[in-house]
Amino acid sequence: MMTLTMKAFTGLLNVLVGLILLVFVPAWTFRYWQGWLFLAVFFGSSLVITLYLMKMDPSLLERRLSAGATAEKEKSQKIIQGFASMAFIAAILLPVLDHRFGWSRLAVYAVLAGDLLMLVGFVIVFIVFKVNTYTSGIIEVATGQTVISTGPYAVVRHPMYFGALVLFLGISPALGSWWGMVMLAPMTAVLVLRLLDEEKYLNRNLPGYVEYQVKVKYRLVPFIW
Repeated sequence: MMTLTMKAFTGLLNVLVGLILLVFVPAWTFRYWQGWLFLAVFFGSSLVITLYLMKMDPSLLERRLSAGATAEKEKSQKIIQGFASMAFIAAILLPVLDHRFGWSRLAVYAVLAGDLLMLVGFVIVFIVFKVNTYTSGIIEVATGQTVISTGPYAVVRHPMYFGALVLFLGISPALGSWWGMVMLAPMTAVLVLRLLDEEKYLNRNLPGYVEYQVKVKYRLVPFIW
């Protein structure tokens, strides 16, 4: 447990340092309240979820710590995750550069709305974690894993990706930029590619998933797709 705790907090520290560098180095200033609020929402939400999993579901936390292109077992997912990492960095970098060079300006209420969207995205992800203990950071099927069809899984087949989409939608306005919204298209494309590839894997390896797809029509966005 101590090893898991150290790994979790080391991962959080790495995320915090990486976000600080990604936000304030390109901005070339610490006088960027939108950036500070973005960090508080992103890191604070990540910390709360990590502490919850540490206490209530350490097995899920351990599964979540193994993530990213290098951790994926499927070659297709390694490629997709590589593009996802680049798109995520760009989704933060572009709004920060917008702030530095003054390409666009947002009202305070629009910035706060962006932070609220991020928070809602994290809440959706948190609910998914509470419902599905097998929500791994990579595409895999664990021993004893079963199909989850309750809670958010009764609405869409990939509710965590929906939560991530809501979170991504809030990043650019939270950082005070309209131009950063252009990154929503590639981020959505990456999510779609990942979930389509994941469904092929689950069809082959998770008993009952084919029947679940028939039962729950929408993949990502309720009543749309």
